[in-house]
Amino acid sequence: MTADDFLDTVRDDNETALSRLGSSKALYALTGGEMESDAVLDAAATSALAAAETYEEWTEDTDVDCIADAAVVERDQYETVVDDVADHDPHGTPAIQVYLRGLDDDVSRVGGLVGAALAESKRATQMSGFFTGEADPQTASTFRGYGGSLDDLRDEAVAALGDLCDGDEDWDRAAEAAGGAIQAAYDDYVEKLEAMGVNPKPVC
Repeated sequence: MTADDFLDTVRDDNETALSRLGSSKALYALTGGEMESDAVLDAAATSALAAAETYEEWTEDTDVDCIADAAVVERDQYETVVDDVADHDPHGTPAIQVYLRGLDDDVSRVGGLVGAALAESKRATQMSGFFTGEADPQTASTFRGYGGSLDDLRDEAVAALGDLCDGDEDWDRAAEAAGGAIQAAYDDYVEKLEAMGVNPKPVC
């Protein structure tokens, strides 16, 4: 495997999960069924803060640029979003971040970053669409820009893997980590919807 086909492989291997994470039900799951602006912003702040903390911790023992860049993107997103959240109190660590924090080498971490960027970009698109529907173009633009930054991070991380990976074993480990991050987000999506009595499978 090479950097040229790594991203296609990850997308193909996780096509169903990514498709469903890009559905409107993903936002419903993320907010616990509270499809209101405050709930969406609160969930977004929690996600961005947890991601920032993950990547900031990683920067303490690595010099991979895309990880440092990811920490900045997520911290900036958190600080932007939390300004509009009254009395924000992060409610737990998102499943995808729990998974990422279990990775302990650069190849796996950068692979996990690719998976996380793919998954979170899907949810950012849903959030942008939500605020467009709420006639709040400024907030919609914030999430659209965040999604674009995640796409840039994804590409930067894939390029970094080209330097980090030395043979098929490394590429496979990176792909496994990417898929693991996506699957963690998807499993959480399924669990939350099923707990609310909602069928997670049909895409809407």
